[in-house]
Amino acid sequence: MLKKIQWIFFDLGSTLIDETNADLHRIRDMIAGTDISEEAYCVKRFEMIKKGVGGDQGAIEFFGLTKTPWHSEDELPYPDAIPTLAELKLRGYKLGVIANQPLGTEERLINWGLHDYFDVIAASAELGVAKPDPSIFQNALKQADCPAQNALMVGDRLDNDVAPANRLGIHSVRLLRGLGAYHMPQSADELPEYTIQTLAELFNTL
Repeated sequence: MLKKIQWIFFDLGSTLIDETNADLHRIRDMIAGTDISEEAYCVKRFEMIKKGVGGDQGAIEFFGLTKTPWHSEDELPYPDAIPTLAELKLRGYKLGVIANQPLGTEERLINWGLHDYFDVIAASAELGVAKPDPSIFQNALKQADCPAQNALMVGDRLDNDVAPANRLGIHSVRLLRGLGAYHMPQSADELPEYTIQTLAELFNTL
């Protein structure tokens, strides 16, 4: 079990926030007016993921599509997000966000009822740097005044969450949600310390 953890940082999409409806909205926008079905697009995306290629980008290029805007208004917190954050706060942990997000992260967190749980918010659009760049993690650690060895990163992506955390000495937990659950480690850096299937399982690592 992890010891001396003071801060727990979370990714947002497919970790605390369910992006399923937003994802489907964008797929439908992209294939509108073509003879490509949702099923065909999703099958190709999974093929690309299993080959270690970026799923959406690979499928978009294969079909010759243009990526359309993301619909953040379709996103919702997973049912276990607030109970988990509330329990962690009760146990005395400081919480933060490290996420690749468009502008307006704090406003969305307020709308989702999550904002007050977080003491640090490191979001890519506001900071001008995105994961897996280590500087977004370093920014969060600096805001938290926390050494890397006392921090934990929880996310769904091996490339964006687990690998950069491991390289900096931040403890890592992979949450098997969304498309990230189908990714296979491509290097030793992408091997998480712990793998969980629900947020409730996080408590088994602490």
